[in-house]
Amino acid sequence: SRTYGLDIRVARIFNTYGRRMQPDDGRVVSNFIVQALRGEDLTVYGSGQQTRSFCYADDLIEGFVRLMNAPSAPAHPVNLGNPAEFTIMELATLVVDYTNARSKIVHRPLPVDDPRQRKPDISFAKANLGWEPKISLSQGLARTVEYFDTLLYGNRIARGAAAS
Repeated sequence: SRTYGLDIRVARIFNTYGRRMQPDDGRVVSNFIVQALRGEDLTVYGSGQQTRSFCYADDLIEGFVRLMNAPSAPAHPVNLGNPAEFTIMELATLVVDYTNARSKIVHRPLPVDDPRQRKPDISFAKANLGWEPKISLSQGLARTVEYFDTLLYGNRIARGAAAS
């Protein structure tokens, strides 16, 4: 931008999840959902007290659109994510509930480089783009569980807690 005078916009995204994820993409949300739907134990690294913020893909896309349609380019990356924090254990428990799974939660050693916290500061996006996420983790998980259940098994689980 400085060298060639180009209008560029950079979004910094945080733990996006939702429909159309790949079952083997390695992200915690898809890992937990696929493990639960397959009746496998959910693998939590460390105590599970590390926190993450999860942004549903539809919210992120709305943030991208607003960033791209802004009248001028910010001079810095713009954080797009959901600032609501959840522990990995909370996520694992929610996934077990939403899938009606009998999976257990098992702990493995925490990787050395695993951050204790990931939480975006979205104050710039709120103030300058009028953007903030609207879809709660529970709403997004229900939709994502249904997507994976249909993808893997043709929608076989009892809806119970997973109904949206």
